[in-house]
This record gives sequence, C-alpha cells and structure tokens, in this order.
Amino acid sequence: MKRKLLTSALVFFAVINLQAQNPIIKHIFTADPSPIVYKDTVFLYTGHDTASVTATNYKMPDWHVFSSTDMVNWKDYGALLSPSTFSWATGDAYAAQCIFRNGKFYWFVSTFHKNDENSKGGAAIGVAVSDSPTGPFKDAIGKALVINEMTKDKPHAWDDIDPTVFVDDDNQGYLFWGNGSCKWVKLKENMIELDGPITVLNPLHYIEGPWVYKRKDLYYLVYASAGTKPEMIEYCTATKPTGPWTYRGIIQDNVPNSFTTHPGIVDYKGKSYFFYHNGVLPTGGSYRRSICVDYMYYNADGTIKKIVQTTKGVAAVK
Repeated sequence: MKRKLLTSALVFFAVINLQAQNPIIKHIFTADPSPIVYKDTVFLYTGHDTASVTATNYKMPDWHVFSSTDMVNWKDYGALLSPSTFSWATGDAYAAQCIFRNGKFYWFVSTFHKNDENSKGGAAIGVAVSDSPTGPFKDAIGKALVINEMTKDKPHAWDDIDPTVFVDDDNQGYLFWGNGSCKWVKLKENMIELDGPITVLNPLHYIEGPWVYKRKDLYYLVYASAGTKPEMIEYCTATKPTGPWTYRGIIQDNVPNSFTTHPGIVDYKGKSYFFYHNGVLPTGGSYRRSICVDYMYYNADGTIKKIVQTTKGVAAVK
C-alpha cells in the first residue's frame, strides 16, 4: 500500500510539473524581461542573476536572448551582451530593452559608468546595435547615451536605470527611464542621439522599471511601484506620449519570493502577454530571479484588468 501511494504521489507530482510553465526559463536565473515580436517570433531579452544563495546584493554579469514561436518552448542564444561590450561601462547588467527600427536592433541597457574624464561614475544608459535580433551587438556610439554622475549628495546615483523605448505612429522615438522619478526624452531617428530636453515625471508610487507602449488610441506607462515593499506593478494612461498621464491603479500584486518585479508587455497572435519575474525556482530569491509570463486582458475602456499570476502560465500557441 505504501509503495502504491508513493507511486501515485510521484505520478501526481509529474503531472503538476508538466502543467507548470512558470517560470518559463529554468536552467538559469533571469530577470527584467523585454519581449519583442519580429518575423512571427517572440524574442525575449533578459538580465541574468548569478548571485550566490546567501548574497545580499545583485550579481548580473550579462544579458541573454531567448526566442519562442509558441510561448512555451524557449531557445537560449546565450549571453549576447555585457557591460564589457561598452568601453566606458563597469558593474552589473541592469534592466534593458531592445527594439527594431529601420532594419536594425537597438538594445538600450542600464549599467554604471567608469570614473574617468567623461564621468565621475554612477548609473548610465548605453545603446548597442545589431543587424540581427540575436547579434552580434556592438556599442552604437562609443559612449553613454545618458549619464548620471555620483556626487556628495548622491553617492550611489541610481537615477538613470531601466530604459524603455517606444516609437510612435508618426515615427517619433521616445526614451523613458528612471529610479525614484520617471524621465523621458525624444530620440532622433537614428536612435542614438537625444532630440531635446529631458522631462521629469512623478507618477503616483513610481519607483523604477517603466514600460511604455500604445494600444489603439491610448498610451500606457506601466511601472514598478514603491507604494509597498515588495514592489507591485501600477500604471497610467494618456492620449499623447508626452502626457498628461492619468493614474489608473495596481495591475500586479507582489510576486512570490522577490522584492522587485518588472513588466514586459507584448501582443502575439491575437493575445496579450505580461512578462515579469519572481523568485520561485529552487534556491531562488530577490537576487536569483526567474521570468514568468501570464495573459493580460483589457476592459472595454482600455483599462487593464488585474494580472492573475499562475504557475501554469500560458498555453502553447499553435
């Protein structure tokens, strides 16, 4: 009888495992998802956590690229970019986003600037470029696009992290980013130069990790919020990419076993998908995170329904 019960339990456990898709990447720890759709394939750009189980801070040496045509099976192309790609950079590979424009892929990344003649150090945003979604990528301009220098008043200079890039229907590009406050600026068509002054926003509860996109006639600014610890995901909407932005509320509650979360949103083959990270893999945690994906739904007025976090994840796309 004991052997029969044990066998039944193992079979039940195997069935549960087969049904559990989240996290979608299980062989390494990944964070800060950035999905795009290119030629009928979803490409997912991620951070890579390598901190030890007992670590009390991040260790993120590089960025990875994955792809899928069914939203369930993901191919890992390996570490295709790291701070060492940029001669001016040092430190960890924080959140990044890659987009396609004018035949090229522009990968906007956040890391730290070396203390040299160009900067006193601090968080900085760079951009890499490639002719392919899977590289090779190289530094597009040979210097940081945005620099946040450390000073006596700001010894850590975290402001300039977590870039998100959006190109509107009129072909105007925008860069949003920031920790503590949200900043935005127009980009020139070449995607490697700022085109005008930087504007600072203060959405309700905003802390970091913005994601900007347009759906129908509405613009969405989705972000990690500081209303609670751990973080949640909240959002605003606007009728123009420059605002004014109207606060709409919380769409994702705290994630398991991680005090951070990070949104990545994409439409693919008729459905909307919400990517995020948590810390639920064995030995996982706030510095050993894993990317998940669940469905995203909208109300008739364009507002976003609450994200339901699942272990099952999403069904395979035929």
